[in-house]
Amino acid sequence: MTTRRTADGTGPSPGGYAVTLLGSFRLDGPDGPVQLTAREQRVVALLALHGPQQRAVVAGMLWPETDEHRARQNLRAAVATLARLAPGAVQASKLALEVDAAVDVRDFVAVAQDVLRAASWPADPEGTAGPATGTARLAALCTALVGDGPFAGDLLPGWYDDWVLVEAERLRHLRLHTLEGLSALLSAAARYGLALEVALAAVALDPLRESAHRAVIEVHACEGNVATALAQHERFRTRLARELHITPSPQMEALVARLRRRPGTEPTPGRPSWPQKSPARSART
Repeated sequence: MTTRRTADGTGPSPGGYAVTLLGSFRLDGPDGPVQLTAREQRVVALLALHGPQQRAVVAGMLWPETDEHRARQNLRAAVATLARLAPGAVQASKLALEVDAAVDVRDFVAVAQDVLRAASWPADPEGTAGPATGTARLAALCTALVGDGPFAGDLLPGWYDDWVLVEAERLRHLRLHTLEGLSALLSAAARYGLALEVALAAVALDPLRESAHRAVIEVHACEGNVATALAQHERFRTRLARELHITPSPQMEALVARLRRRPGTEPTPGRPSWPQKSPARSART
């Protein structure tokens, strides 16, 4: 069996189960994928997202349209089926339920928090950007968060339960902030190609998000591609005017002012300073 590994090298739980919720639902067990019906999938997904829950709470969230007795019956049947198909994946007591499995969403949240902490760490005189930001690790995080990476997918696409939609929106915003922060860290490490890939992934996720466009512009600026950066700004400004009838924020205007070398403009807060070329060393005499 091939089990999903995170950017930090974590794997399945000691019980041998791993739950995938990003991109699609999947339950892997010691002997491979476990095939579940929609009823059992929803029980596992809810517990994987929200942690241990009272049985009454789970029944009410999963079957809100039925009476309490029928909802509890549905839950008992689902738990019994899970005990047969995936023994040990769900720990059940008389009152509560808990999933005993590695969960990709939990791994993603841990990685995202790590990136955001590192991105907010003040740079020191040698230019380090904070803890856990080695170049190899940053590249691994890029692979995990964009394209076909294990953390690149939406939460349970096609599921429309309220408890899924609320969590999906939270994770979407967490992913956007993480992509922007990772782009800044990669730029600070002079990994401009990866930084641009990550910033563009944020733009693709939310095309009208100004901070994502600022991340793209700053990568271009760090590389010295001022014309490309200004063209990105102009495309964004035009789209805002066309679709929302608004103009970019003062933060964007300050960034553009820097690009055009207007005097007295301060750097955009929360971003690494653009690298400056070192002055040529004088010849030794």
